[in-house]
Amino acid sequence: MNKILTRDVLQKKLEELRKQGKKIAFTNGCFDILHVGHVRYLREAKKTADVLVLALNSDSSVRSIKGEKRPLVSEQERAEVLAALEFIDFVTIFPELTPLELIKYLKPDVLIKGGDWPEEKVVGREEVKQWGGRVSIIPEVEGKSTTNVVDKIIKTYCSEK
Repeated sequence: MNKILTRDVLQKKLEELRKQGKKIAFTNGCFDILHVGHVRYLREAKKTADVLVLALNSDSSVRSIKGEKRPLVSEQERAEVLAALEFIDFVTIFPELTPLELIKYLKPDVLIKGGDWPEEKVVGREEVKQWGGRVSIIPEVEGKSTTNVVDKIIKTYCSEK
């Protein structure tokens, strides 16, 4: 089964799953270099519902958010790596700067963000609560980030002369 779907195909799939009584969780992010912090976060995210949807920022939206040097890994490669994780059910790529339109389109039961986001700043929280869903904040893994991985690579390999 292909886990990487367009938003339209995904929306139809989620409708079918809802009819079977499944609860849908939604999270999003850049996931540029997959690291243990991501894996722990996503594993916990899966525990919040029957189905975990990961909305992946497109290359253009990552550049707009993180700067011209990012992403380091293309959207198709990031999607493939994430789809290989057993606890992610579906991956969809979105080009917008925020996932708000996608959240409103897919109508998840649970909206998940990492602990570096206070609930009042989570995009889509009001909409999800309006249709009876909830927001779940998962504590971040201290010191584990793509920025830290990049910094370590630079210090390790660029300081050697």
